[in-house]
Amino acid sequence: MTALLKSESPHVTPAKSKGPKFKRNIGIMAHIDAGKTTVTERVLFLAQKIHKTGEVHDGAATMDFLEEEQKRGITIQSAATTCDWNGYTINIIDTPGHVDFTAEVERSLRVLDGAIAVFDAKNGVEAQSETVWRQADRYGVPRICFINKMDKIGANFDFAVQTMRDRLGARPVPIQMPVGAEKDFAGFIDLIRMKFVTFPADGDGRAYYEQEIPEEHLDEAKLRRHDMLEVAAENDEELLDLFVEDAVIPEKMVMSALRKATLSLDACPVLAGSALKHKGVRFVLDAVIDLLPSPVEITEIEGHDPATDETITRKPTVDEPVSLMAFKTIAEPTGDLTFVRVYSGKLEKGTKLLNPRTRKTERIGRIVRLHASKREATDMVPAGDIAAIIGLKNTVTGDTLCDDNAPIMLQKMAFPDTVISMSLEPKRSQDRDKLSEIIGRMMREDPTFRAQTNEATGQLVISGMGELHLEVLIHRIEGEFKCMVQTGKPKVAYKQRLRKGLETEARYVRQSGGRGQFAVAHVRFEPVETEDNGFEFVDGIKGGSVPREYIPAVGNGLREFHDGGGNTGFPFINTRATLFDGKSHEVDSSELAFHAAGVLAFRQAVANNTVLLEPVMKVEVRVPEEYLGSVVGDLNSRRGEVSDVDSQGDLRVVRAMVPIAEMFAYSSALRGATQGRGQYSMELAVYRDVPASIGAKVLAGEN
Repeated sequence: MTALLKSESPHVTPAKSKGPKFKRNIGIMAHIDAGKTTVTERVLFLAQKIHKTGEVHDGAATMDFLEEEQKRGITIQSAATTCDWNGYTINIIDTPGHVDFTAEVERSLRVLDGAIAVFDAKNGVEAQSETVWRQADRYGVPRICFINKMDKIGANFDFAVQTMRDRLGARPVPIQMPVGAEKDFAGFIDLIRMKFVTFPADGDGRAYYEQEIPEEHLDEAKLRRHDMLEVAAENDEELLDLFVEDAVIPEKMVMSALRKATLSLDACPVLAGSALKHKGVRFVLDAVIDLLPSPVEITEIEGHDPATDETITRKPTVDEPVSLMAFKTIAEPTGDLTFVRVYSGKLEKGTKLLNPRTRKTERIGRIVRLHASKREATDMVPAGDIAAIIGLKNTVTGDTLCDDNAPIMLQKMAFPDTVISMSLEPKRSQDRDKLSEIIGRMMREDPTFRAQTNEATGQLVISGMGELHLEVLIHRIEGEFKCMVQTGKPKVAYKQRLRKGLETEARYVRQSGGRGQFAVAHVRFEPVETEDNGFEFVDGIKGGSVPREYIPAVGNGLREFHDGGGNTGFPFINTRATLFDGKSHEVDSSELAFHAAGVLAFRQAVANNTVLLEPVMKVEVRVPEEYLGSVVGDLNSRRGEVSDVDSQGDLRVVRAMVPIAEMFAYSSALRGATQGRGQYSMELAVYRDVPASIGAKVLAGEN
């Protein structure tokens, strides 16, 4: 038995230089409690970025530095860090697993080149695992998978891998075969090198033992290697020839073919271990280097010319004009801290860059590299790197910054709709301005947090992704910003749609002795599927019945009513409004009058012509079998539709679609019904029409 202590990876040669080829930009993603932050903690320890590991359950994890994260033992906001491994630089973003903070995952995956998907060895693919997997699919992010908690009671590697096939439609390819499970988890067989790897008792993850495969595991290891080589052979003709001839295949050739399969999204290599017990994480780091792409291996970044809307591309090199994307903002008293990914060129201190959305330039003041809450100043960031800029004035999440002489607007990010809302007001009237400032700051930081004043009541209403999301934000307002507030009961964030299409004539005519206001707008309304479920304004004026300078004002008035929701405050979705005729007065007409006519046209169109929509959640409940009947019955009583019930060891997994209006305080109800042994998760699935009887109560303010 040969011990390799703190050695180089067996199949990675350390880099001689620090060019973009030797960088990796990765995220760590998973369902809540699968062990993402613990994996990150072990990675930083192995890379000697930290010298002692802090545990999530003790509130001492390096990456969970917010007070709320330490109190709750969960990740709330994504945190960035950088470390070195065998001559490579790895930029890491640790993302949240709770569905209420899914925007953090969305914006991180938008700018990353690869990801580690972490799965619980007992539970396999869980509800939020599916969500983050689909997000990674949307941005074409190559992944490797780590089956964590192999020492947990009920751990089952093959089950976890099968759930990836069944629930994700993925093609997992194990490159390791775990030996034992639960308390008998001994280590794994490396199917590429065909070696048996074990770990010292109470080791720190750096040392491991390597030996020949024991006779009792050899046949199974050969079968699993054969399955792995089948996938590899699809990506390398030379390897295919050797595979068919049953010849010896060099390790480098296997790794190269698996890398091709990973980068083309054809396969996802799977590893196993226990991050908490320091088992196997160093091999995940090796796989990041071996199998995930460097910034220069990603395809050219695509965007469009802000002036012509023509598609243009940038290569990920320092020779191209600079382009970067802001993917996260933290509002601070000294100036916003804006996380950016540099896609081309060089980000340099002191330069001026154009924001195509605002058409304004931003001066780049201080640039910093991040390690959780710590910062290190730098003067230049090359293409392919991630850093942060302090003090940008008009740049928000999703904005592009680029060379003024070579403008490009990169693809924006899409964020899910809010699902619940509540009223909010300060306990002391003198704190109103302070609260407004805090809310503005939080909205800059979090694109899924919304706030607006209800026209009918004058109340400030905040909206978010779930009860936990709003609860955390309110605790931050009171704890971090020292502004005491009082809140109303959580309410569903309903939406509205038009029941049917119609045409309306809006006449806004006012006489007050002097110059009057005159505008007539004929608008056709249609309920349609728009690109972002929003509002589409069409200029259908022919013959100049409405002067060109007033047409945008009509559109702005229509959009204002559409987004504000009128008397109910519930915003509309999927509406096309076509201005096809109108009248003006050469003296009394103005932009203000036509704006008001647009508002009036929409108000007339919705009279007795709306359908209320409610968010319906995809709910997954895990319970012991003896509580299955009562849990299913309870979900049915909540207007739920149970789609399937799976067995998972001694547990039953119930999946259902339930309106969020029926899910408030569900955690305490589930706890009571299962004696604290049930767990659930939920995420937004779709908006559906509210039944007429319930809709009438909502509109009457009874619900």
